[in-house]
This record gives sequence, C-alpha cells and structure tokens, in this order.
Amino acid sequence: MLPCDPDEFSSRLLAWYGREGRDLPWRRTRDPYRIWLSEVMLQQTGVETVIPYYERFLRAFPDVAALAATPVEKVIELWAGLGYYSRARNLHAAAARVVDEHGGSIPDTLEGLMTLPGVGRSTAGAILSIAFDRRGVILDGNVRRVLCRLFALQEQPRSTPAEKKLWRWAEILTPEERPHDYAQGIMDLGATVCAPRRPDCLRCPVAELCRARALGLEQELPMRRVRREVPVRTHFALLLERDGRYLVRRRPLSGMLAGLWEFPGAPAPEGLDPERAAADLLQKMGMHGTPRLAGEVDHAYSHFRLELYLYYVNAPQALCVAEAAESRWLTGAELAECPLHGAHKKALKTVIG
Repeated sequence: MLPCDPDEFSSRLLAWYGREGRDLPWRRTRDPYRIWLSEVMLQQTGVETVIPYYERFLRAFPDVAALAATPVEKVIELWAGLGYYSRARNLHAAAARVVDEHGGSIPDTLEGLMTLPGVGRSTAGAILSIAFDRRGVILDGNVRRVLCRLFALQEQPRSTPAEKKLWRWAEILTPEERPHDYAQGIMDLGATVCAPRRPDCLRCPVAELCRARALGLEQELPMRRVRREVPVRTHFALLLERDGRYLVRRRPLSGMLAGLWEFPGAPAPEGLDPERAAADLLQKMGMHGTPRLAGEVDHAYSHFRLELYLYYVNAPQALCVAEAAESRWLTGAELAECPLHGAHKKALKTVIG
C-alpha cells in the first residue's frame, strides 16, 4: 500500500518546483542533444562540477554531428578531470550512431534512446521527459534517495529486491501530465532538500507524506552500504626533463583512463621498492641516471586507492628515448593544459606547482 496518493505527491512537487526549481544551463533549452549531454555528464557528478565542462563541450561540439565528426581523443581531452571516462567514449560512440542510424536526430522513444551506448533506463527516461515532454520514469541517485525516505525503505537500496520496489514506486508516482517539470522537480528535491546527510524536512513540499519522517528515520535512510576494504595499488612514474620539457605519453584508447596523458611509469612489482623499479624502467628506456623522489600522492578511484611515487630524472641524452607519435616533450605551461589523468596531475603539482 502506498503511503500517499500519487496525484497529491505530484501536485505538491510540481507546485514546489514552480517556486524553487534551479536555473541551470541545460534548462534553458529543449534541444535533445544538449539535454542528453547534460544527463550523461551528471551521471555520478555534481551540478557545480558539470557546468563549466558542459559549456566548454558545447563550444567545441555545438551539435551531435560535430561531436560524431571529432576524433575520440579530442573528446577525451575535453572530458579530462570529469572522471568516469567511459562516459566520454560512450558519448562519442552514441553520437556516431545517431548520425549513422537516426539521420542526426536523437531518438524520441525510450527504446530508441536505450540503444545508444551509455544510455540506461533512467537516463533514457530523463531525456524522454525533459527533451520531449513525454512520460519517462527516472531513478537516478537523487530520486532513489527521495523514494527510500518517502516509502521508508529499510533495505539496502541497491539490492535486487529493493531495486524492483523502487522502480515500481517510481513508475506509480510519475504522472502523465507535465513530465518535463516532474522529472526536473523530483531530481531537484533530492539534490537540494532531501539531501544525503541532512534532509531539510522543514522545506520539503512532501514532508507530510513521508513515512521516514513520520517514523523518525529520515536521518537513517537510505540504508548505508557496508563498505568493503579498498585495495591499495602502488605505482611509480618518471618525470623526465630535457631542456625544460617533460616527457608524457598517451594511454591506450580503451580501458581505464583511456586516451589521457601520463608520465612513463608502471605498477611497482610486488616486493620491489618503487625506486628500484623506476631505475629499472629508466634503464630499459636506454637512459642513465639516478631517479630522485620528487612527489608522493594518494589518489582514490571508485574501486581501489593508488599510491603513486613520482621520480625526477634529468635527461640530457634523452634522444635515446623512443619518441613515438603518442609521446611528447612538453613545457611546464603546456603540461598545465595537457589532459593528464588525476593522479599524475596531483603528483606534478607537488613538484612544479
């Protein structure tokens, strides 16, 4: 049994959204391409972080045809720093599919949207609602939190049984009328009022309908996931300098951190000191010298923590270094503009600021 009447829930939410809805760049358009771009960027990333990337992306790729025609390396470069780089690769692949299979028009059905790489059920529902004003069901992180509290779900929200309940509740609550406003309203409610740690129930338009609020569980729900111990990986990298320039190389265009740039390096073999491993790599590159520890950083990824040791080596005889098409010697100023991946960028700041 539902804790509230769906019509009353949507009526209260829509009235609140009319007063309190956020003014965001992608809300000033109904262009499906721009809305699709914003929804992909907002996956696992906050609004304030996304806005400058969104605006810069649109200057470079004003429409889906421009995005599809651009090499994926350029797309990844503009994505650098936003994280979860598979989103950039999927976005580029999806743009090509839109151009090749849909005549350059973003699909306007749930089924059509879900054929695009990187577009799942919730993202497709959001695009359908916001861009085309058609009823689409959404279950992103903000909506999930609202529903967990509204229905006082006392289960791990990512478990299979809970997932089924949440989708069913989201389906029931989503109205036929004003899907564009409802979609943005319920996402705004989760983002600005029904916050993860301190829900502002006094400002909530549906507080009187909320079971968690009635039971005094609004601070405890959603249930937290039991965190597993995060493994630690030890890597090393070489900061090779030649006449004020530093050697970087591009990572492969598939796999983790695909297409970003980095300093030459590798995982430190188990049982081998990172400094010794750095010296071995230097020798394999046909160079001589003593690596000097220049920086040491911890960097967290979604599924492991990286300990990175950066070793400086002056490389006057660096002509011995293989200078493939995917390697470059860059000045400090050029490095600042280069899309280095996060751990190497952080390590570099400890050396040259």
